[in-house]
Amino acid sequence: MREQTITIYCFIDDFFHATGRKDDAHCKITDAELLTTALLSARFFYGNLHSAYGYMQAHHGVRHIDKSGFVRRLHRLQPQLLALFTALGRVIKELNCSCVYLIDSFPVPVCDNIPIPCCHLLESEAYRGKCVSKRRYFYGFRVQVVTTSDGVPVQFYIHAGSFADITAFKAMELDLPQDSQLYADAAYTCYEVEDLLAECEQIEFRCCRKSNSRRKDEPHRAFLKEHYRKRIETSFSGITGFFPKKIHAVTAQGFILKLILFIFAYTLTQVIE
Repeated sequence: MREQTITIYCFIDDFFHATGRKDDAHCKITDAELLTTALLSARFFYGNLHSAYGYMQAHHGVRHIDKSGFVRRLHRLQPQLLALFTALGRVIKELNCSCVYLIDSFPVPVCDNIPIPCCHLLESEAYRGKCVSKRRYFYGFRVQVVTTSDGVPVQFYIHAGSFADITAFKAMELDLPQDSQLYADAAYTCYEVEDLLAECEQIEFRCCRKSNSRRKDEPHRAFLKEHYRKRIETSFSGITGFFPKKIHAVTAQGFILKLILFIFAYTLTQVIE
């Protein structure tokens, strides 16, 4: 744990130095220390910021700061957190020689159907979604994740739970190298998007075909699609394995911030280990 903490801190601190970001002289802890603590909370403490901060104080000499001040600064650093993930994803894509990527989504419920009227975190029917694989409805978000063939996330997109996968995919700003192959399940079937990616981005979008599809797959291609598609489910299990029984948040923005931390922490774990 100590080695991972030092590695995460060095990565964040080097990124801030490279981008010219400087800490406020009046702050008790640096931005790198704060983001390191937040990522450790997602990786080792099920998102509990207080426990992670206690560990950093006891083992790494981080100075004391009140909880509300810590949370406010963490919210202000969300753009830097996303920039860090983008930079890490870019490096992973450069090292991915196979140019094979996978995309799928997983639901993150704020609550189940019955307590929806009592939920004050979200207040819109747009968040009421359906998880087909589990045959149940949920109220919350859905996360689109793009990973390498080894299951390392390089990009994600968080949206309301009611949006279909292909609808969210159209809204997502896909950032993959040319000549990449992107594997997806049948929920992403859209011939226009498939042709557009091939023509404009030189990306081969390989969706699993439905039984009534106009573009049938040869057996070997269908086997490859099924083979690659299943790998991403392992990544989802790894990400949700960091979740507590219930993700604690006071606002929807805080809930999304914790989701970003869980995905980022899983990606760092895959890279470091």
